[in-house]
Amino acid sequence: MDLKLFDAEYRLVQLVWEREPIPSGELARLAQERLGWKRTTTYTVLKKLCNRGILINESAVVRSLVGKEQIQRYESRAVLERSFGGSLPQFVAAFLGGGKTLSPSEAQELQALIDAHRREES
Repeated sequence: MDLKLFDAEYRLVQLVWEREPIPSGELARLAQERLGWKRTTTYTVLKKLCNRGILINESAVVRSLVGKEQIQRYESRAVLERSFGGSLPQFVAAFLGGGKTLSPSEAQELQALIDAHRREES
């Protein structure tokens, strides 16, 4: 399944994640209020996302078939591959370059993630 979402698609899916299950009419109203979209725009994007298996619209109630974490994992891996040749250290070096610093709690959280990943591989 292709999990690549264009910006407009991602913004609509975010609304669904926030409120699911959400009646499609309420989703259209929310998209108009928050995104400035016309009802037809909402339904066009919704139909595309349903056709791709990202969302489902049954009995005029919309819910997600793909979770936020799954989309984030796909997107982050795509950026890592496209921009850094798959190298996580190069990504981290680029992210921390230019004056970005880690707080002690962020550094501790990253270290805990690394340690947990090492244990999984052992």
